[in-house]
Amino acid sequence: MHWTITAAGARLAVDQGPSALGNTAIYRDGTGTIRSRRPTADLPLLPYERLHLPHAATCIARSPESNPSRRHES
Repeated sequence: MHWTITAAGARLAVDQGPSALGNTAIYRDGTGTIRSRRPTADLPLLPYERLHLPHAATCIARSPESNPSRRHES
């Protein structure tokens, strides 16, 4: 997992490897900071960016099934 800084200045965790299913473009800026943004029709993926999935989309530790204390009983 990589921690990135979004265009809005927030921190976002993304999966380490690129993914064809990704919806977050990441790149390193001139200082080496990993930046992320959401590509749009007006600003599509640029040649130096790679698509990654946000870590929250794939993290099994966050799923209620993997953590009994987070399960909701009906």
